[in-house]
Amino acid sequence: MACLLETPIRMSVLSEVTASSRHYVDRLFDPDPQKVLQGVIDMKNAVIGNNKQKANLIVLGAVPRLLYLLQQETSSTELKTECAVVLGSLAMGTENNVKSLLDCHIIPALLQGLLSPDLKFIEACLRCLRTIFTSPVTPEELLYTDATVIPHLMALLGRSRYTQEYICQIFSHCCKGPDHQTILFNHGAVQNIAHLLTSLSYKVRMQALKCFSVLAFENPQVSMTLVNVLVDGELLPQIFVKMLQRDKPIEMQLTSAKCLTYMCRAGAIRTDDSCIVLKLDHDLKHAHELRQAAFKLYASLGANDEDIRKKIIETENMMDRIVTGLSESSVKVRLAAVRCLHSLSRSVQQLRTSFQDHAVWKPLMKVLQNAPDEILVVASSMLCNLLLEFSPSKEPILESGAVELLCGLTQSENPALRVNGIWALMNMAFQAEQKIKADILRSLSTEQLFRLLSDSDLNVLMKTLGLLRNLLSTRPHIDKIMSTHGKQIMQAVTLILEGEHNIEVKEQTLCILANIADGTTAKELIMTNDDILQKIKYYMGHSHVKLQLAAMFCISNLIWNEEEGSQERQDKLRDMGIVDILHKLSQSPDSNLCDKAKTALQQYLA
Repeated sequence: MACLLETPIRMSVLSEVTASSRHYVDRLFDPDPQKVLQGVIDMKNAVIGNNKQKANLIVLGAVPRLLYLLQQETSSTELKTECAVVLGSLAMGTENNVKSLLDCHIIPALLQGLLSPDLKFIEACLRCLRTIFTSPVTPEELLYTDATVIPHLMALLGRSRYTQEYICQIFSHCCKGPDHQTILFNHGAVQNIAHLLTSLSYKVRMQALKCFSVLAFENPQVSMTLVNVLVDGELLPQIFVKMLQRDKPIEMQLTSAKCLTYMCRAGAIRTDDSCIVLKLDHDLKHAHELRQAAFKLYASLGANDEDIRKKIIETENMMDRIVTGLSESSVKVRLAAVRCLHSLSRSVQQLRTSFQDHAVWKPLMKVLQNAPDEILVVASSMLCNLLLEFSPSKEPILESGAVELLCGLTQSENPALRVNGIWALMNMAFQAEQKIKADILRSLSTEQLFRLLSDSDLNVLMKTLGLLRNLLSTRPHIDKIMSTHGKQIMQAVTLILEGEHNIEVKEQTLCILANIADGTTAKELIMTNDDILQKIKYYMGHSHVKLQLAAMFCISNLIWNEEEGSQERQDKLRDMGIVDILHKLSQSPDSNLCDKAKTALQQYLA
């Protein structure tokens, strides 16, 4: 039945599209050329900023008709230009729009349009081509299919500042690897684009600079050529250095720095070259500020958006750059790099993939060995994420001696470091093997554990209780730990339940008791401690439901009748008045508490 309903739904959507947009397409078929031109102009105004209208017109078949008019010899230049403008606007919509345009073979039609003598039409075609080629769904190879295209684009570079801007942008987006670099280089890209670096238009200068950055990337041939190119009597590397000046826009500084870096890596410029050394010595602090600002920006962008985090990480060489930032000489740059990685580490997907691929944990562990507190705080917070149960970095971090390092952080005078140290240990202990739990207890020591349980910082206390709760999970582990540390743990629990603590602290403490009550032998430490039993009874009757539920878990684990000794435990708790309290709680308005009380009562009836 569901399949039968699908067709009329689609038909109704199509009829709505037809009603609102059909007249735009119909006018493209008018026999009067002037009416066709006016129809295209009206369509241009209708689609500006309106993605729905763009999609509607594509569905109704506007694209093939526009392309037909654009290629017709009988069409006026004005009509052809307006068609190219509309097609460019359609391309600025969604990626699906671009796919539809590609399916209609728009690129060959626009490239043909570049043979026109009319500059306005050429600019409109190039603007549309720029939009299409910068879309991630467009294969770069489409630019190189016809061997006559690249030389013709080179020839068009001199026509106007718009042709220069659009063509350079197309080249920089479609140059993906050595084959593309070679084609552009062999057709004179370096010589044709170099003089654009002194253009009066910032957009032209910027797009030309981006071209050089992609041409020189890991390409010694291009880099060696660039070093000897003269522009207005000045060598290209000197122009790049000038573009590093702090009065230039950040984008320009970063891109020119890329060009110089690639040239240095290729051996075209010596790292002690005077033009580089003098500039970078003079502006080393500024370069650090730039890197710091870039890392801070990425950290901010990726803080709360998974899609943005993915885009940052997928940017070519980005992870390598950020990881390299961890070993920068500037403390501020190192701090910004750590903050950036910390922001990116909020992604479960990236923890499982990119962070493992780049072995981020290795440089991070080095940072944690010897760094100022401000870096340690962020780095240790990031380590907490890397130690989550699903992170593949968890095991190698454990093997690298992280337990002792983290236990050391718990003794810091800085509360934030104590919190992160114990938090990371808590994550480490989650569903861990007995050996890891034993290592944590041995390295931390019971004395330090109990100091943390009396810490004045609430966050430290809560995370320490979380650690205890994770340590005391899985029956064999519970029994093992309580057999060696039971007395001290029960003392700590008693002190917290008697102290002036908030609801969350006492809830966590009662949950620890519930875990102990789940042990096979450990539960006897509760049953033989009348003081603790009275406290559980007290919290069953507390005014706060969270505490009542936590206390109820303790009782349920103690009286579960499938376990040895359950009858004796039930009898003792009945004598204490626990059954009466359960009857009362079974009438509670809180459904969760009511259900738990009824389940517990059934253990007495079984």
